[in-house]
Amino acid sequence: LRRLAAEHKPAVFCPLGVAPLVRRCGLPEVHELDWWQATTWRGNGIHCVPAQHFSARTPFDRNRTLWCGWVVEAERGNLYFAGDTGFGNFLQEIDRCFAPIRLALLPIGAYEPEWFMGPVHMTPEQAVDARTIIGANVAIGIHFGTFSLADDGEADPPARLRRALEGREDADRFWTLAEGEGREIP
Repeated sequence: LRRLAAEHKPAVFCPLGVAPLVRRCGLPEVHELDWWQATTWRGNGIHCVPAQHFSARTPFDRNRTLWCGWVVEAERGNLYFAGDTGFGNFLQEIDRCFAPIRLALLPIGAYEPEWFMGPVHMTPEQAVDARTIIGANVAIGIHFGTFSLADDGEADPPARLRRALEGREDADRFWTLAEGEGREIP
């Protein structure tokens, strides 16, 4: 964060309770939002939306800051960044408030063992359901493959996503991208 602050001075959008940490790192433009709050930045609406996860920076500060996802209202269409979240009823509310969603970035990894990880991480099948619930034109799978975070491993989530999409008419609307790959969003 300090290097980003020094080299780029980016605007940072964060949930409640995180701004003090970000400011201590020298980032000058910090927008701290609660669920359902919004701000405008460079002509785009930036909305803090619910997510289902715990927060913690140490063993002693569990759930003292908010966890969230984001919706960006842009000229070419709304973008939903779910971030790191479990599956929940909040998805229907996001659809109700922000449809149509052009692109959704949905987590597909770190779900095993499901009895333990289920409340805070979606399975690939749940991510497919989430795309349907929010009515996203296209979804891209995120939150997998960088390092082993859970028992599902680094390569399992995209394989399980492919199986979850088999035979579905909308299978071509949920992508996983190779490192560095780009695609045109319809």
